[in-house]
Amino acid sequence: MKAITTNNLTKKYGDIIGIENLNLSVDEGDFFGFIGPNGAGKSTTIRTLLGLIAPTSGEASVFDMDIVSDHDKILESIGYLPSEINFYNKMTVKEVIKLSADMRKKDCSKKAEELCERLNLDTTKKVDALSLGNRKKAGIICAIQHQPKLLILDEPTSGLDPLMQKEFFKILSEENSNGSTVFLSSHILSEVQSYCHTAAFIKGGKIIVSDKVEKLEETGAKKITFSGTFDTNALKGVSDLQQNDGTVSFLYTGDIKKLLRHLSESEIKDITITEPTLEEIFMNYYEAK
Repeated sequence: MKAITTNNLTKKYGDIIGIENLNLSVDEGDFFGFIGPNGAGKSTTIRTLLGLIAPTSGEASVFDMDIVSDHDKILESIGYLPSEINFYNKMTVKEVIKLSADMRKKDCSKKAEELCERLNLDTTKKVDALSLGNRKKAGIICAIQHQPKLLILDEPTSGLDPLMQKEFFKILSEENSNGSTVFLSSHILSEVQSYCHTAAFIKGGKIIVSDKVEKLEETGAKKITFSGTFDTNALKGVSDLQQNDGTVSFLYTGDIKKLLRHLSESEIKDITITEPTLEEIFMNYYEAK
């Protein structure tokens, strides 16, 4: 079964396009990274899937349930963390977490206590006195404590320090191993490369590329970094060209023999040839599209 499916899903705000003809497929049990810069359409996609905003056209389903007609039933299976967390002021963290569980008519106290301990969250504090990072922790616990079939997380690590980010992804990996589908929106590509199984890149409200992370990494491109004199215009397959203080770097997808021959005829002081990161691969897609 598919956890999420969209068919030409479109959302417009007047003349402004949020997402356009979006076709997305997320397998049940996947750990899916939804990547794109701010304003690309990530949050619009998520809010449309959750029924927080109505689609302009197209269709979408969650676990084979229509996002419009089966909206209430879908929400029973989802844990959602928005990019910006808001709670009722004057409530304590403990009260907010319990309210979230009570709204789902579940006793999540044991799981909530475990998560609070792992994320080092003081539940006696008032939510309106929390730092950004601690507000995010409280939101994470509210989203995960009922162990939903689908976790939808919109920019979840903003505000978390590196140690908490590591623990957070450990928790997500455990939930995924226990059967939960994870749909993670992020603009931090290193997170996706480290933890996600599948990824899609969105630009201007449209999916540019979607595949298994390991397949995206196998582009055949090489990252070339060197200092010296080298005419990149003489080679085909050069992209993402950058120059800084005498150092030149670029991605190369052309004939490796031609590259080596050209290098041997050039004045190169130093050179490294490495595999590009997922971020460099995606940026190459982004600029090409």
